[in-house]
Amino acid sequence: MEYRLTASQNDGIPVTMSQPSTTMAYGSVILAAVLWGGSIVAQKMALGSFSAVEASVLRDIGGLAILLATWWSKEGGALKLSLADMRLLGLLGLGVLGNHLLIMMGLNYVSGAVGGVIIGASPVVTSLLSALLIRDVPLRAVWAGALLSFSGVGLVSVAGFQAVGEHPLLGSTLVFLGVVSWALYSIGSRAIMERVSALTVNWTTLLVATVLQIPLLWTDHKVMNAGIGSVTTSDWLALGYLIVFATAVAQQAWLFGVKGVGPSRASVLGNLTPVAAIGLSALILGEAIGLIEMIGIALILAGVWVVNRQTAERNN
Repeated sequence: MEYRLTASQNDGIPVTMSQPSTTMAYGSVILAAVLWGGSIVAQKMALGSFSAVEASVLRDIGGLAILLATWWSKEGGALKLSLADMRLLGLLGLGVLGNHLLIMMGLNYVSGAVGGVIIGASPVVTSLLSALLIRDVPLRAVWAGALLSFSGVGLVSVAGFQAVGEHPLLGSTLVFLGVVSWALYSIGSRAIMERVSALTVNWTTLLVATVLQIPLLWTDHKVMNAGIGSVTTSDWLALGYLIVFATAVAQQAWLFGVKGVGPSRASVLGNLTPVAAIGLSALILGEAIGLIEMIGIALILAGVWVVNRQTAERNN
């Protein structure tokens, strides 16, 4: 059984979606990773005025509005989904919810730099889960580069724990669970994007995440008590960045890249996120970067290069 929702007279979305070029796919993943690095800083700033749930809900509502407008413009408001597609999109929405909300909550307790490097562990998590669930890339093709990058993440994490925050174990655990949520989302989204556009997957899963978060506002709120006037200009700008760049632009770019190169290879380029997070945390939040952090960043980038080379050799 299929459900078709249409608001125009166009013929809807093709069942078979075109495959992006490898260059465009890699470029999209890199763009998403850098924008997400900036989102770590923006989330830390937004938490000055907003609660974790308020910031997450407002971010998702704003991102959803942009994505829906873009979808309506590009695809004519036509949506054709089977019951199986709807169930899968609902499950993927849980992945978006976990990623956005858990990371936001974790950043209440850890520094931006530490949060960024924990997110840098996503390639290892995604590779392991991807090899186990869909086996798109054998572990032997990515283990060396993943290990190299993970060593850099670990080194930076140890150095960053000097500025870790109030409850490092709780905060780190929440951020890591957010990483696991995103890994599962990346893996599950690739199959459905063979039938449904990345833009459709993006807004439908974000809608699920938004609806599920709204009831949580009654348990975790700050602006609702203090009033809109309590929000500073910088915190509004940070929220705007989260809406436009971290949610609408970066998430769409990531899905486009995953469709082209697969979750395992895309997730390794996700190691650029902690690089951007550390640099921007130092520039904007004033967090220190020393020799150990620089060595860690070099290891992360080396791991990206190794995995890209190994996977390219397997495809030749």
